[in-house]
Amino acid sequence: MHESGCSVSVDVGGLCTESFPFSSVPGQSRLFIDYQEHPLSLKKYYPFIVNSHTEVAARIPEVLAKHKTDRTLLCDALTQINTQIGAGAKTLENIDLLREQDTVAVVTGQQTGLFSGPLYSIYKALSAIKMSECLRDRGVKVVPVFWMATEDHDLEEVSNAFVIGGGNELTEVRVLSDEGETGRSVGLIKLDRSISAVVEELFASLPATEFTSCLRHELDVSWAEGKAFGDAFGTFLTSLLGKFGLIVVDPLDETLKQLSAPIYSEAVKHGSAIVPALTARSAELVSDGYHAQVLVDKDYFPLFWDTDDGRRVALRRTSDGRLQVKGEKTSFTETELADMALSEPGKFSPGVMLRPVVQDYLFPSVCYFGGGAEIAYFAQNSEVYRILDRPVTPILHRQSFTIIEAKHARTLEKYQLEFADLFAGEADILPKIFDKFIDSNTAKLFAEVEEKINTELNRLDQALSRMDPTLAANLATRRRKIIYHIGALRKKYQFRRTEKDETIDRRIRSAFTALLPNGQLQERALNVTSFLDRFGPSFIDMVYDSIDLDDKGHRIVYL
Repeated sequence: MHESGCSVSVDVGGLCTESFPFSSVPGQSRLFIDYQEHPLSLKKYYPFIVNSHTEVAARIPEVLAKHKTDRTLLCDALTQINTQIGAGAKTLENIDLLREQDTVAVVTGQQTGLFSGPLYSIYKALSAIKMSECLRDRGVKVVPVFWMATEDHDLEEVSNAFVIGGGNELTEVRVLSDEGETGRSVGLIKLDRSISAVVEELFASLPATEFTSCLRHELDVSWAEGKAFGDAFGTFLTSLLGKFGLIVVDPLDETLKQLSAPIYSEAVKHGSAIVPALTARSAELVSDGYHAQVLVDKDYFPLFWDTDDGRRVALRRTSDGRLQVKGEKTSFTETELADMALSEPGKFSPGVMLRPVVQDYLFPSVCYFGGGAEIAYFAQNSEVYRILDRPVTPILHRQSFTIIEAKHARTLEKYQLEFADLFAGEADILPKIFDKFIDSNTAKLFAEVEEKINTELNRLDQALSRMDPTLAANLATRRRKIIYHIGALRKKYQFRRTEKDETIDRRIRSAFTALLPNGQLQERALNVTSFLDRFGPSFIDMVYDSIDLDDKGHRIVYL
């Protein structure tokens, strides 16, 4: 219904792709839009911001000079983690490459969602992999790393997955949480026997294809009763992307905790400086017309306390300066807690403001791939990097896709719709389609009636205005009511036409379900199993081949 002047169409390995700027996507923050379109204007918030992904290699000397983590211990732990989740030869080769002092890492990460969570988890990993390949082509020794956020303790947030069913309906499957698991790090939670029923429900919804059996086997192996949530996520991710040599990280690993101890301790020592710095940065963002990112209370502390039973509890600063475990009487002085961070690092896990710093302390990170929200809060947590004397890692936006299958592409073409038109919503799109393609005569009649009514009312208005202006004002009020009732009648007519033409209604609703499920971008809702079931493992290769790191827009891929 409109032509997007900013979209660009190209052919990628037989696939047609388009791109349009995020400024055309509803709900994006101004800070994120400016970051994508005018990155260098935000240098005070992002000290090492780059205009292009090709510029990050210039940071390598500084990254290597600042990296002090014992690579032998780090890589031994990574070997154990990745072997446990079924990693192949290429991943193990990359871990060995990371042992070398001149190797850097491209890092990304995400929460450990059910069956890998929303599609953007996969897109993040593939973006890091593509960036690593780009740097390798330029002679850089580099490996792709995926940080599983197994320490997060909100199971509800990661316990579901959405797929498109055989009848083109949106289906949700969910792992029910046990009340006894509340507050525990998700990565530690064991899958119980109910996971079999969840997998069964998933495949009862998905259409049977030539790929269904293989996909079912992968899920049965990865998401099996008795496995920890983190291990299940890692195993499935490795089965999908292991051939690219992706290194998966589980921060709950004991050795990684030990290696993180020095940065934990430094965060404790500087905790009192972090809060005012973050608060000041929030105020600065607001002053510049942006919104504050992570709201920080005066008793905020950047580390969580991990209890003996695996619960993750906030630490809060009391009025007398002590640090108290939230909801408990246990409290410590800053010195006691800093010492404990060195001797018992397994008792701690970083909050959202500290986690990137910990990642970049453990790994020689040349850049990080994140989503729009992560980019926004990096403007705030760059202050944590500064206080802890760490170089701020550039964050690049992960590749962003909407996958359009052939049947939905035909629907868009038939009704002269661009993908961006769908942002107006079904209630806006359907009536226009009926007016234009189904019953243009009646639509024209409504328009003619409205025009004639307005013409006659204009004549009446002129006559009344000459005699008594108050009557003209009264007419203006009644005019609005008349036009409103004509419009309401038109909407009722369009609704009845929609009910009678089930084919168009079904096609449009099916397109909305697949392309904007739950009213949001496809990548934020749908699970990868929807496409693996329809296209098999080649779907991963199709997405990988469609990545263009020079493109900062939202990309449409036509399959």
